[in-house]
Amino acid sequence: MDIKSFLKVLKRYKWVLILVPIVVVLITYFFVQNLPKEYSSEVQISTGLLDPSKKVINEQNVDFFKVSQQFSNIMEKLKMKKVMNLLSYNLILHDLEQPEKAFRKPSEKIDSLSVEDKQAVIRLFKEKLLNKSVLTLADNHGKYKLLDIVASVGYNDYALSKELDISHADNSDYITIQLVSENADLSAYVVNTLAREFINNYSSDVSTNQNNSIVLLDSLLKNKAQVMNQKNEALSSFKRNKGVLNLNEQSAIVYGQISEYEAQRTQALKEIQSNQGAINIIEGKLRGSDPLLAGSSRADNRAIIDLKRQLEIANSNLVDGNFKAADQRKVDSLTRLITARNNQNSDDNVVDIRSSKQALIQQKLALEVALQQAKSSISSLDKQLSVLRSRYSGMVPYDAEISNYQRDAELATKDYMAALDQYNNNKTEQNLGLKLQIEEIGVPGLPLPSKKWLYLLGAGMVSFLLVLAVVFIIFFLDGSINNSRQLESATKMPVLGNLNFLSSSDRSIRSIWNHKEEEKEYGIYKNLLRSLRFEISNRLVKDASNILGVTSLDSSEGKTTIAYNLAYSFAMVGKKVLLIGEEPRPVGDANIKSLTTSQNFEAFLVKKEIVAEDLITILSKSVVNASILEMQDERSLKAGFDVLKGQFDMIIIDINSLRDTNLAKEWLSFTEMNLAVFEAGKSIKDEDKEYLDLLKKSNGFLGWILNKIKLTEIKTNQSAG
Repeated sequence: MDIKSFLKVLKRYKWVLILVPIVVVLITYFFVQNLPKEYSSEVQISTGLLDPSKKVINEQNVDFFKVSQQFSNIMEKLKMKKVMNLLSYNLILHDLEQPEKAFRKPSEKIDSLSVEDKQAVIRLFKEKLLNKSVLTLADNHGKYKLLDIVASVGYNDYALSKELDISHADNSDYITIQLVSENADLSAYVVNTLAREFINNYSSDVSTNQNNSIVLLDSLLKNKAQVMNQKNEALSSFKRNKGVLNLNEQSAIVYGQISEYEAQRTQALKEIQSNQGAINIIEGKLRGSDPLLAGSSRADNRAIIDLKRQLEIANSNLVDGNFKAADQRKVDSLTRLITARNNQNSDDNVVDIRSSKQALIQQKLALEVALQQAKSSISSLDKQLSVLRSRYSGMVPYDAEISNYQRDAELATKDYMAALDQYNNNKTEQNLGLKLQIEEIGVPGLPLPSKKWLYLLGAGMVSFLLVLAVVFIIFFLDGSINNSRQLESATKMPVLGNLNFLSSSDRSIRSIWNHKEEEKEYGIYKNLLRSLRFEISNRLVKDASNILGVTSLDSSEGKTTIAYNLAYSFAMVGKKVLLIGEEPRPVGDANIKSLTTSQNFEAFLVKKEIVAEDLITILSKSVVNASILEMQDERSLKAGFDVLKGQFDMIIIDINSLRDTNLAKEWLSFTEMNLAVFEAGKSIKDEDKEYLDLLKKSNGFLGWILNKIKLTEIKTNQSAG
């Protein structure tokens, strides 16, 4: 956006920007003179959610998200239609029952009621207040239109909700209810009544909900307890019927005994195998031919052998008789006899070379006794293992059944405990729950500071911004071109110079070039024309050209006048100038009239002769828009222009506007340099783009001349340059 141009538009509309806000402020001032005074009152309700002094358990952690939700719920419930209707009933009953203390003047609907009707209406409102009924359109269908009566004095829920302000400050335990009205007593009454009715209604609802919750939880707890008792009774009955006290412990004991006896049996088998191996080795040695093992006292040996056989029989009897004491004594006696006989045999045969054989025999006898004992213990251990395994196998079928009973009993107990915790938590929350109370009541206050100045300031600011927005829209939608920068941006082509607007009706060449000192706009125009002449001369000299065409987008943009003025300005520097074009209307210049002849361009084309004047020679074009190519062929036309170039220093052609496209193209084809005139204040439309393309493609386009520009724009362009 062009900020400078926008500021110029603002300057153009500066009085509108000043006067409109002033008028609006004055009108607002008269309207706010009779504004009624306003009175504010507020009540604060403490919730106990964030106040540690009101908590039974101060160590409770505060969940600020949950607390924020609770505050939001409370404030939304305060705005509910049911609560607002309770306030409406109290207000209308106050005004009907105490008309001398009414907060607001009675409406026509109330004044139209008779004494009996008022009593009937009071009775109906009291019933609705007692029943906490919601006021709806259905209440207008009876004999008395209760909804309309309440709304007629502004006590309906919609009107009250707009006037009430219910808020909660961050990190505060209080909810504030504020009302601003035209009556101090009304403001205090509304906030106090609303707070009281809301607390009563909220407490009643909470109590009802909690009681319903307790009843439901109590019923659920009893059902869970009944199921738990049934499952535990089934487990106890199964244990009694099956004789099971503690299956896990019993099975563990039996399994331990089985493991112990199996270890003993394994040890006995090892002893049998080792003893049997030792006996086999000894017997092998005794059957050998070793002279050290062949004893000489056979009688003694036979006696010892006989005693050992008796000992073997006695050991067998001892084992088979389950180790009786008499058998044990017999074994002990035989053992002593064998020992004594061996000792005696040793004494008698001190030098008996077969003493080693006797030792082996004794060792063999001992091993045979131990072997027999181990074999006897194997039988006893197998019997015990059979009994224990039978007992353990009998416990296995009970394990799956008792596991099911125990699992059902445990699940039932867990459900009961969860229900019990929920029941206890609910009871605790009821005792420690939300306790709303009025912390500070609302009282009638002094009138609030007047808002007149705020209204006046707001009216002035809003009206100023609206006018500013309108001016911006005008500027944004305005495509008019008023300076060189805008023209260059719109056409993407250079601007050669500017010519200011001449407000005087006399725009003759004499008036411009021989102006008086006080006629400043003529002087500016002449200086700008001189500057334009300088730019054109430089380009013509540089390109060695002397045929200049002047055209425009539209025929009314002043190209003919500029062509005559350019011809005059070049003549002033001693140039011999030929001007081909129409005579400006009105001419109003004696000098031009004296220079004007009856010569015309069409006659010149025929004769190729021209009478040159001293100052400016003018060839008039036909008024009828005829094609020059239809008059002469292109070769003859070029020959004619060559004749003119030989006689004149400069040729200026007033070309038709670009809207006459065919004629403009023909004339442009015979020029060497071209200018285009654009009138300030006009805009370039979409249909003009094809004419711009024509200029871009033409030979030697020097640039635009912005005509009829305001003097302020010229000063701005000069300062920017």
